[in-house]
Amino acid sequence: MKELVIIGAGGFGREIYNTAMECEEYGSSYTIKGFIDNLYEKMEYTGYPPILGRIDDYIPQENDVFVCALGDVKWKKRYVQMILDKGGKFITLIHKTAYISKNVKIGQGCLILADTRIQCDAKVGDYVTIQPKAIIGHDVVIEDWCMINAFADCGGASYLEEGATLHTHSFIMPTKRVGANAVIGACSFAVRNVKPNTVVLGVPAKELALPKM
Repeated sequence: MKELVIIGAGGFGREIYNTAMECEEYGSSYTIKGFIDNLYEKMEYTGYPPILGRIDDYIPQENDVFVCALGDVKWKKRYVQMILDKGGKFITLIHKTAYISKNVKIGQGCLILADTRIQCDAKVGDYVTIQPKAIIGHDVVIEDWCMINAFADCGGASYLEEGATLHTHSFIMPTKRVGANAVIGACSFAVRNVKPNTVVLGVPAKELALPKM
């Protein structure tokens, strides 16, 4: 039996703990060992598995498997790679209420939450998070590290490049492309392609002028 270690013990980590218990594989393929978090000394929770220590210090054990419950793509990449470099292995969690249609391909380390709908022939890369009630249309491609928040909708044959983020209730028109690390704001409607490393907002979604750092 594998033992699941959740990277991140904050609010999202606790959501993923509950999701993990509501997947078909829970109790048959894995149990839940606990959390790892670099801020664990400041965290006190009741009713949850133990915090096993810092991410930086944790050494994967023989039966450990991992998921990463960090929302920020930069930190998620850092700590996933850290565990991979130590020999850790990641699994994908798919909530039992998610609908996965025919010929869908889903990579490793993904989190597919409750009531998600992924339509036929879609491709989901590695370490992608799809939040509750999101809709992924037919033939959609989602590259690694993307974050699809609750109630977001990817129209058929749309394409999300690596690290793109769709916030709650955002919508992408069919066949449109969202560039790498682009962000579509909540309740926004992307009617044209979105350039990499930009933030768009509104109906229709327009690029925001971000301050220079």
